[in-house]
Formats: sequence, structure tokens, C-alpha cells
Amino acid sequence: MHKPTLGIIGGGQLGSMLATSAKKLDIKTVIFCDDINAPAQNFSDVFIHGNYNDKNKINEFIEKVDVITFEFENIPFETLNEINKSKPVLPKPSVNRIIQHRLAEKDFINKLNIRTTQYTSIESKSEIETVQNLLPGLIKTVTLGYDGKGQHRVNSIKDLDHLNIDFSKQYILEKLVKLKKEFSIIITRFGDKKYEVYEPIENFHEDQILKYSIIPADLSEKILKQSKLWATELSEALKYIGTLCVEFFLDRNNNLYVNEIAPRVHNSGHLTINAYNVSQFENHVRAVCGLEQIQIKKICNAKMKNLIGDQINEYRKKKFSKNEFFFDYLKKEVKLKRKMGHLTILKK
Repeated sequence: MHKPTLGIIGGGQLGSMLATSAKKLDIKTVIFCDDINAPAQNFSDVFIHGNYNDKNKINEFIEKVDVITFEFENIPFETLNEINKSKPVLPKPSVNRIIQHRLAEKDFINKLNIRTTQYTSIESKSEIETVQNLLPGLIKTVTLGYDGKGQHRVNSIKDLDHLNIDFSKQYILEKLVKLKKEFSIIITRFGDKKYEVYEPIENFHEDQILKYSIIPADLSEKILKQSKLWATELSEALKYIGTLCVEFFLDRNNNLYVNEIAPRVHNSGHLTINAYNVSQFENHVRAVCGLEQIQIKKICNAKMKNLIGDQINEYRKKKFSKNEFFFDYLKKEVKLKRKMGHLTILKK
């Protein structure tokens, strides 16, 4: 069987891990990235550097590959749509069009009778004064922003006086829930009612960046079933191909909410590399390249710790035991709050 060459847009750690998984399956990878120092070039077969609107570079990329995927969701829809006319882009660009826009995403989830936090569109400071029932809340830019970027916590109207919010942009205001837990479900959909669902992963954040993830998550059977059902319903409704992550909130009254959908492999799923027979990355490659679906099996419980900023320096010198797996993303520049690597610890 002829194996396709996989094009990956984006060259960060997720692109690196996709390329590594593809290599294991004898699939060649071509990375296209706007960062000349993109670490994924250390793991791929071919690296193309160029802006995401550079038609010549895009054409060079398209000619070298059979199927295309991406490692982050903020690539312009127009770019993905244009590429999709020549070679298949999976998951399909229309998925990104919904998920790049926080209001469209929340509306989409609610139409499926899946609960999210209460929310409203905000286009001016005076609009916030009319929806004070949603305070305390988070005001977020409708597009872009991750790891807490483009977000402001608003406890009361008075907070707006010292928050530097540029109302020329569109925002969404989301009511804060009294959080008991945050967890995620990674699911790979291969086609109509064909998917592999990983068990829920419990997540712990610091400064709005994921600090560590663990399996098993401490959840009731009811919440476990409900979250898996919602994750599969969302992937079906999107007609998704590949791996996606659904992030959940559980409040103090045990009400379940979908926080957001990430249309890609996800940081919280890194532990699947060592804790499962097939990782989220390998499953994504299998799904988008039309390879065989293998039933997933958990090998071990696990904890994954993100190594942020200069934490990486200490880990680069460490010796690790047999149940510890260190991943260095080989990023050239160490920056504050930058994900530089991770450590997975397998537990019995």
C-alpha cells in the first residue's frame, strides 16, 4: 500500500510529536512554518519556511504532500480553504471556521443541547453594564488567544476602569463557574461512528497554563459517561477526522460544562505517548492518512508535568528512572511561560 506524505502546518512541539509518530508508521512529513527556528524541523523529513499567506511557499508545500493537517487552530480559514482545493486538509477547514470564533463555537455546542457556561457577545463597555448577572466573569477576545492570552477577569463593573480593554475588537463575556475540577477528553474520529476515546484526563493549571495532567481522573461514573458521550457527539456533529480535545469544567454542584474544543492534538494528551498502546499523535496520523484504526488500551496510569521556561535547564541535566520519560522540545530560546518540554511519570 502506498503511504501518503503528510504535510503539517505549524512547527512547534505538537508538530514535532506528530512528525515523530508519522516516522514510526513509515510516513514522510513536510513541515510548513512561519518560524525559521521551528523545533519540528528537527523531527520532520522536509521543512519549508514561509508566511502563511505566501502563495509561492504554499504551492511548494502542496506539491510535496498528499494530505495536510495542522498543529494549531489559528491559521487563517482562507489559507486552509485555498489549500483544500488542491489537497485534502483534515480536519476540514470548516471546523476551524467554527472553533476559531468563540461565539460561534459556544453557539454550536449549545445547539447540540450540550451545556456551556452562560455567555454573551460584548462590543462596548456599556454592554457589560447591562449583563451584570454574568459577573464575575471572563472577558475574552472572540478570536485568537490561548494559555490565558487575550483574557481579563472582571469581578465587577469597577474593574473595567483599570483594565485596558480595546473595544474596537469583539469580545465574549463568560460567567465564571465555581470550579471543582478541570479535565479533558481526547478523541480520535476515523469516520462515521468510528472513533477511539481516551479516558478523561484531570488537569491542573497555574497562571492559566497547564501545569500537570493525570490519569485516572477522579470522577464519578455518571460524569465519566456524560463527558465521553458529549465528546463523541461533538466529534460527530463536526464530521471531524483526526484527534481533537474537549475541555470540561465540573462545578461544586457536580454540573458538567464544555469549556472549549481544541481541533488538534492537545497538551493534556501528551501522557498518551507512554500510557497507551497508541498515542493521540499516532491516532491523528492514522486517521488523517486513512490508516488502520487500532483499539486503544491503557498500559499504565500516568502524570505529565509541563516544563515551563527555565525549568528545562534543570531537567536537561537530570538522570531519569525507568518509569520517567523526558521530552525536550529543542526550542532554541528559553522564554518565560514558554512550554520547553514535559516529563511523563508512569504509575501502577
